[in-house]
Amino acid sequence: MAPDADAASSVKRADPFAPLTSEMLDVGDGHELYVESVGRTDGIPAIYLHGGPGSGCQPDHRRLFDPDRFCAVLFDQRGCGRSRPKGSRAHNTTAHLIADMEKIREKFGFERWIVVGGSWGATLALAYAEAHPERVRGIALRATFLGTRAEVEAGFTVRLPQFYPALHEDFLSVLPPEERERPVDAYWRRILDADPAVHGPAARAWHDTERALSEHKPARTRLDLASLNVWRTLPATPFMEAHYFVNDSFMTANQLLQNAERLAGIPGIIVQGRYDLLCPPETSERLTKVWPGSEIRIVEEAGHSLYDAGVRDAVMKSIADLASKTAR
Repeated sequence: MAPDADAASSVKRADPFAPLTSEMLDVGDGHELYVESVGRTDGIPAIYLHGGPGSGCQPDHRRLFDPDRFCAVLFDQRGCGRSRPKGSRAHNTTAHLIADMEKIREKFGFERWIVVGGSWGATLALAYAEAHPERVRGIALRATFLGTRAEVEAGFTVRLPQFYPALHEDFLSVLPPEERERPVDAYWRRILDADPAVHGPAARAWHDTERALSEHKPARTRLDLASLNVWRTLPATPFMEAHYFVNDSFMTANQLLQNAERLAGIPGIIVQGRYDLLCPPETSERLTKVWPGSEIRIVEEAGHSLYDAGVRDAVMKSIADLASKTAR
């Protein structure tokens, strides 16, 4: 529920990054999305798309936007974060998320906005912009991910054994020998299995392996195999990731590159960690070759995470630069 004007003004003075509005938005199909806005009501419109798929927006994501310049909207995608029903994969596809973004845009009365996203958020940003290019004034991406099975498999079956061979052995050891030839498919199948004894260890192993791949200097580079069968709260992202990735992100083959001509005229800035093992620089390079008006900004000594050294600052600058460019 949105606070009244006096309350909003008071909160703004106390904390410029406190939400101006927050609500649960009914988008149909039994889904309600948590949606909040930050900044100033007459600011430059922008929307932030979280990663995963399956994670959610965090308070720190608000700080990517200068509150004196922007009116930024953040929301938890279907089944994610504070949205309801939590973890629901029913009526949950890329097309549904794009339609949800349009409902949010219309609710706020924005004609066009800057679209910001990293990793899976970059996938959704591109898919939305290609579906509604007339609604996008600029795109700021971090860690380009095109939503393809090949990208995920390369991360877990090529770069994982190259950079963390012991972790790769741990990752495979969670599977029975007959399932190790195609481990990514086996993990997705197990994660989506209804039996907790099957999906529990697989979800934890997938989550912990992905976390190591996502950080330039991970705290742990081995799985705690003894704890995989110990009951505890399961991470949310493996389930939504398996749901999306087993379905090719609900897109056609190479859809985002093939439709990139629809981005013509939309300025774009891609922040790319030099040593990103999940979304390597080559993917960003492929995108810029078919997207005139886009540029890559490499962050040296950084990997995939928004919180690797230099990445967060580079994302903030890219958003500010796009605002200035599109204002001109």
